[in-house]
Amino acid sequence: MDNESIKDKFEIRKVDSRHFEQFNDLMNYVFQVTNNVITKFGDNNIIRWKRPLLKSCDVIGWFDDEKLISQLMVYPFSVNIHGRPYKMGGVTGVGTYPEYAGYGLMHSLMKEALKNMRDKGQTISYLYPYSVPYYKKKGWEIVSDIINYTIKDTQLPKSYNALGHTVRVDIHHPDIQKIYSAFSRRNNVAMLRNDVAWEEHFRWEKQDLSVAIYYDSNDLPAGYVYYKVENETFFVREMVYINEDARKGIWVFIRAHFSMVYSVKGTIFSNEPMAFLFSEGELEEKISPYIMARVVDVRNFMNQFPFADTKPNEKTKGISFHISDPLADWNCGVISVVLGENTNIIIDDSLQKLEVHLDIQTFTTMMLSYKRPTFLNNIGRIEGSDEAIAYLERIIPNNKTWFADYF
Repeated sequence: MDNESIKDKFEIRKVDSRHFEQFNDLMNYVFQVTNNVITKFGDNNIIRWKRPLLKSCDVIGWFDDEKLISQLMVYPFSVNIHGRPYKMGGVTGVGTYPEYAGYGLMHSLMKEALKNMRDKGQTISYLYPYSVPYYKKKGWEIVSDIINYTIKDTQLPKSYNALGHTVRVDIHHPDIQKIYSAFSRRNNVAMLRNDVAWEEHFRWEKQDLSVAIYYDSNDLPAGYVYYKVENETFFVREMVYINEDARKGIWVFIRAHFSMVYSVKGTIFSNEPMAFLFSEGELEEKISPYIMARVVDVRNFMNQFPFADTKPNEKTKGISFHISDPLADWNCGVISVVLGENTNIIIDDSLQKLEVHLDIQTFTTMMLSYKRPTFLNNIGRIEGSDEAIAYLERIIPNNKTWFADYF
């Protein structure tokens, strides 16, 4: 019997609370939840975490009769795209039992998930990739990097002065969310954390972490750091600040551990020039791709998009995008944008003078400004005239990307 004949016996259905044990078993298999993990966190704690996901998330799966054999989960999140909130579908829990590999089950689940996201107005999707090449083939593209750094104790800044003070607080202190909310509204691609996102944040690490908040000279919360001190190393898990004084204040706090540690290890993101800001300069940094994204619904994504203002003589000029998409056929073809007076946006399918040809993953990374049109054109990811590329450079905001969450 060929694969298609076998696949015809399977059925895509919504995964709900009736399937919790099967959902749990497949999740544990995919994410390799070992007995050591269960011992550390407790089986009941893991179950309490996972059961609500079937209510808050959109979970779909393939069933062989009543056996769940493949699944995919979508979180309902929101993100900041160039200063504007967008509904985002966070894809995770992607997995198929190995004996059912080769039937194209995940390809079909992804297509179904994208349709569901489109229906819910989630015009963009993020995921944390286990395989960058695999997800590129499905239309996702890298939009944010992560940088792991190591600083010797002798390299910690000695000359920083801060106007405020730092206080160690409970990990659930409400000022943490206030600071992050202000910070995320300023940072392109950042998660606008809802209750689900905060519950996911450092879920498995919270019992090991400490938090310190920096308060400015007016006693207003301006920055925080999640951290732990272990094996004579200060580990920075997340550092967020809304001004330079807060950044310096947090580093003053870290330096106060000088006698306890030999090094500081942590993560930052590609829009944070740490080595430049430190007088020492020669820091150890390792950069890796972090989050991937794809536009789910190009037309509705463009309708919300905060295009940069154009020159007065370019009002009502338009550009046509010839887009290819391996999963979402509604994105394929010609989609044109005309920026009218006051950057009013008109979306239609009429051909404009300026044209570019590109795939959905290139469109995504360009619109989010992880990579700019000129660079993408130079490496052959966009085909278009010099005039078209220059126009895209002007109308797409040039904001660096920042994303720190994991789901």
